[in-house]
Amino acid sequence: MPSPLFNEFTPPTYEEWVEATTISLKGKPFEKLIKTTPEGIEIRPMYQQADIAELPHLNGRFLKTDPTWHITQALPYPTAVQLNTALKADLARGQTAVLIIPDTPSKLGYNPDAVLSDTIGENGTSLATVADWEQALNEIELNVPIFIDGGEASLPQFALLLSALHNQKKQTQLTGGLFNDPIAAQLSGQCRTTPAQLYDETAVITHWAKANAPEFTTLAVDCALYQDGGGTAVHQLGFGLATAITHIRALQERGFTIDEIAPRIRFIFSIGADFFMEIAKLRAARLLWAQIVESFGGSADAQPIKIHAQTAVSNKSTLDAHSNMLRTTTEAMAAAIGGADSLQTAPFDIRSRQPNEFARRISRNVQLILQAEMNLTQLTDPVGGSYYVEYLTDQLASHAWALLQEVEGQGGILAALEDDYPQAQLKETVAQAQQRLAMRKDVLIGVNQYANLGEAKQPKTTPDFDVQARRQTFATLPQTNIGTITELETAVSAAQSGATLGDLVTALRPEDHLSSIEPIQPVLLAKPFELLRANADQYAAEQGHPPRVFLANMGPLRQHKARADFARRFFAAGGFDVVYTDGFDDVETAVSAIKESGETAVCICSSDDTYPELVPPLVAGIKANNPDAVVILAGYPKDQIETHKANGIDDFIYLGANCYEINHNLQEELFR
Repeated sequence: MPSPLFNEFTPPTYEEWVEATTISLKGKPFEKLIKTTPEGIEIRPMYQQADIAELPHLNGRFLKTDPTWHITQALPYPTAVQLNTALKADLARGQTAVLIIPDTPSKLGYNPDAVLSDTIGENGTSLATVADWEQALNEIELNVPIFIDGGEASLPQFALLLSALHNQKKQTQLTGGLFNDPIAAQLSGQCRTTPAQLYDETAVITHWAKANAPEFTTLAVDCALYQDGGGTAVHQLGFGLATAITHIRALQERGFTIDEIAPRIRFIFSIGADFFMEIAKLRAARLLWAQIVESFGGSADAQPIKIHAQTAVSNKSTLDAHSNMLRTTTEAMAAAIGGADSLQTAPFDIRSRQPNEFARRISRNVQLILQAEMNLTQLTDPVGGSYYVEYLTDQLASHAWALLQEVEGQGGILAALEDDYPQAQLKETVAQAQQRLAMRKDVLIGVNQYANLGEAKQPKTTPDFDVQARRQTFATLPQTNIGTITELETAVSAAQSGATLGDLVTALRPEDHLSSIEPIQPVLLAKPFELLRANADQYAAEQGHPPRVFLANMGPLRQHKARADFARRFFAAGGFDVVYTDGFDDVETAVSAIKESGETAVCICSSDDTYPELVPPLVAGIKANNPDAVVILAGYPKDQIETHKANGIDDFIYLGANCYEINHNLQEELFR
């Protein structure tokens, strides 16, 4: 029953809200609050029921009815024993699924003795024999899902796993799945075979899974590689769904029906910082996938999507690394609310070292808190009906569908990749993102804003791993002659007889066919500023003190403080400390103090009204003592710019300035 209190008030109309907002803007138009996202979606400050009244997806059909999700963790330790130790510890402390990530050579199907030693143990675990898998899974009961990121070696790795389970007498019906994406494999820059060959191998795995592991997925759509490569939510959805369509057609050609194919596919999404956009992305994926499966003739049971989400790496930094914990928390929450089926949260120090027990515990506890303390596992679609999120879901779906149609018009995702169409879009998006960070229109705390120059650097850790011993183990192994592999049982039998990863790959593919597609490289958005700070650290090591900028604060506190504080934060992003002065009453005193300090970089901080009188004599005095001095002005008085440049001002810092470029140029001037 409505409260009598509310009967005293008339609900305001949308127009009245707009009018009140405009008044608060002091005459600025309401449209000033409208912004456009990198996805090209217009975001308004307010939404109402009318904005979602006609949306077609609000019929409940596309809901994820089970709000639970599996907690997974990447454990990129080089040896199977180290992986096993971490797995046993973490499964006992809240992890609810196993995630196995072979190292780079193992994903490519190489034995350790066939590659350079510095790639062994890179980004994962060296897994090339049945014994390796037995060690990895020792004393671990697979009554939880197991996910295997096997790369292009998914079939041979899976055969080694099944052989290990047989040897250990673990009779279990596997759940989970292979992160096996034949299209993504072509984009690694090192792919050894063709999509057609990988689809043939996928068909072999899928035939086995139909009979033996009905809940185990055998194909993946790696949407994450597009976000990791700098793309937007639209890129992840559009290019990812185009990949899924290629998967469907490839397996249909190999005799499978849509109802057999669709449930075998798992989508992998990277979750970034835009909280509501990421929620909407997973919801849009759910409804678009259902429509695609239906268009292929799939039944209602085949239409639900399976989503594995992982927190982004592209927005994480080695600078102020503990801030990554907060970024990961919001990303994990977005994934949970958006409806992920499994979620992997990156440790806060993922950019700088292998995760230790503390880093793993914190990243795992993020998910446990979301489940046990926030009770998100008890809520079905908690944002359902939200005007903003429903609008965003619809907009993302529409934009992604348009991109999907464009890719299909080019002949599908493979043809588009061969023509560098996705790659070109990602490069453009990366350039825009880097520019926004450089201009500080986008903010990474601790990187381009609120830098902590006194932070303790994360110590590097070296894994206990004898690479040469690992290589030598394989150098003496005899090669096993397997013959043709047309069914998974043949590969498993060969593995039990001693066949290694390399042997299995040789049997599957007698020769290499290197991909000619331009790879998509992961992007690290903080990298330019990290390099600036590394340069500053090197300077400090050589000179005995950090690079400094002298703040020529002119006049009383109220006249210079705001700009001096701004300057301190601005230059800190480039690794510069500042000489922060109390304020000079006259030019002569300021020039004398600057000369005595010996600093060659000076930033003048005062008000626009005082600059015409202060700047000419102050710059003249500074450069008379040191012609090579760099003099920067805090502020950007448009009607004075040319005059100040003529008087010797080298640059200007202000809200719209390019923070990266100015700090970079200043370093080049001072460090040469």
